[in-house]
Amino acid sequence: MKSKVKYTDEPMGKRRVVDDFLPAPEELVRKEDNVKITMALSKSSVDFFKAEAKKHHTSYQAMIRRLVDFYTSRHIKPLTVPSSVRSKRRRAA
Repeated sequence: MKSKVKYTDEPMGKRRVVDDFLPAPEELVRKEDNVKITMALSKSSVDFFKAEAKKHHTSYQAMIRRLVDFYTSRHIKPLTVPSSVRSKRRRAA
C-alpha cells in the first residue's frame, strides 16, 4: 500500500509570479513542414488537447506542434544581429 502524504502548515518560502507566456489554444493552429517523431505524453495532456482541438475543429497533434514551435520561438537565440542594430552601431562609432 502507498503511504499517505502528511501535509504541514510550514511557510513555503519565497514565491514569485511567473508570466503566462504560453499561447491560447486557438493560437496553436497553423501549417508548416514537419518531421515525424514518437513521443510519450501524459494522458491528461493528450485529453486536454483533444478536447480543445475538437472545439476549434482542428487536430490535437497540430496544436501540440504549434505549442512546441511557440516555445522554441520564445527561447531561440538569433544567429545574426538585425541590420537596424548594425546601422545604429555604425552611426554611434
